[in-house]
Amino acid sequence: MEVLVASAIGIMTAAGLYLVMRLRTFPVILGISLLTYAVNVFLFASGRLTVGAPPILTDAEVYADPLPQALVLTAIVISFGMTAVVVMISLGAYLGSNDDRVNDPKSDETEDVT
Repeated sequence: MEVLVASAIGIMTAAGLYLVMRLRTFPVILGISLLTYAVNVFLFASGRLTVGAPPILTDAEVYADPLPQALVLTAIVISFGMTAVVVMISLGAYLGSNDDRVNDPKSDETEDVT
């Protein structure tokens, strides 16, 4: 199970980095979201993967650590807010320039005259 989770984290990270390096805003937003999901799965897996164990410390011999679960829950809320802000900023940039490119191409007006 650990190999499957580690592979999923690696694939999400690679796909997220690939999308972040694109030149359009929508793939960049998707890439940031994939990187966020990869970090969330990594944080969740850091609390030892246990199946069917209670999430609180009781008299049980096997239990799940509740701290990574709380960290992931907080990270999900923060990433949702961050994604909403980035979508609104990119929408404003698109409506302002009628182009959704991330990079700013050089024009004849901005060239150095030296």
